Amino acid sequence: MQIEKQHIINWLELCAVSYEENQDFLTDLDRDIGDADHGLNMNRGFKKVKETLPKVEKQNISTILKNTGMTLLSSVGGASGPLYGTLFIRTAASVGSRESLTFQELIDDLKSGVDGVISRGKAEQGDKTMCDVWLPVLNEMKTSLENGTSPDHLLDEMVEVAEKSATSTIEMQARKGRASYLGERSIGHQDPGATSSLLMIKALRQAIAGK
Repeated sequence: MQIEKQHIINWLELCAVSYEENQDFLTDLDRDIGDADHGLNMNRGFKKVKETLPKVEKQNISTILKNTGMTLLSSVGGASGPLYGTLFIRTAASVGSRESLTFQELIDDLKSGVDGVISRGKAEQGDKTMCDVWLPVLNEMKTSLENGTSPDHLLDEMVEVAEKSATSTIEMQARKGRASYLGERSIGHQDPGATSSLLMIKALRQAIAGK
């Protein structure tokens, strides 16, 4: 399975569509335990990303991803801008000058991006954050790749793990961000950041599968 530049462009465009469609859903989740702006922020950020794509679409994968990160940093409010911006910027740095990626390389590069998020946000798995989706997904994908799982099944499994992981945040107590101020009252609500990460992973599957 080769990931080409067009797959990445398609991914970012699909993210923009998904965040527009799910703006109210994400905002409702954030209203329960946050500032009620996550949907608005993600929609605004990826709308800006989509607007910048024509300027960088002839550049390499790393440049496109870095542009995405910088755009999110400058246009998304709250914690989401710095965290998602870091995800894309650190992923871009890991990609380097490569013109295409194997699925294994993509997973490794995204892991570098998530490591950047963890370093910036000081979150660990179980803290009720976006990391509670990304870490299980990337770890599971690494194991499945080592076991020789077929590409089609890998993409489906990626989304299955992401969905299960996002749902698992309902029973967690938030230990980071605005939600952590609620203490035990944060239990019983799905984390908005984990959910926006789920949507991002669904868009990635769609972009790679070409469906």
